[in-house]
Amino acid sequence: MTKKCLSVFLIFFLSFVACSCVKNYTHEQKLYIAAIEKERKEKDISFKNDDDSPFNHKSKIHFEPLKYYDVDPSFVFHSKLYQYPVKDTIKVFGTKGEERKAVRFGYVTFNYDKKAYRINVYKGSTKTGQEYYSIWFTDKTSHDETYGVGRYLDFDLSPDPGFLYTIDFNLAYNPYCSYSPEYSCAIPLKEDHIDLAIKVGEKRFH
Repeated sequence: MTKKCLSVFLIFFLSFVACSCVKNYTHEQKLYIAAIEKERKEKDISFKNDDDSPFNHKSKIHFEPLKYYDVDPSFVFHSKLYQYPVKDTIKVFGTKGEERKAVRFGYVTFNYDKKAYRINVYKGSTKTGQEYYSIWFTDKTSHDETYGVGRYLDFDLSPDPGFLYTIDFNLAYNPYCSYSPEYSCAIPLKEDHIDLAIKVGEKRFH
């Protein structure tokens, strides 16, 4: 085989491999991926320019676009919220060592690769007394590819007990303390570790 023929063959082969790696998403999945990517670009603009951004708060920090895994629709799940009969108030520590309180409110479940997982939903309150609900977790990517303390998912409580919540790990984000030491954030507990490499959502910034 001549060098010219070999080069043509290699180009064809590499093109075939590249095409075969592209997932065959449905039209709805493509729209979903585009929406998430648009949201990420808008967050970059906000973080770069807004005065209350962690990059512009008090001491200004050099901004770079946030880092993410590719969007993967297979990491979107649906679950009921299973409330604990007894909602214990637990100690949660911040990254600056301060003690916080949170209520272990309930949990959601999901199945991935024929294995079942569950993750806690916590109830907290701001300094002004406003209640909020949140999921925080670590997984097999923590410390290496994602922020070592853990990542968060926002959770909006529905009054409907039969409501199916969307648990979208593509929306997993880093708390502000991952960008700036001025902030402190809640550290997920050992029970909130997911024994799975969740290669979606936000990656480590630093």
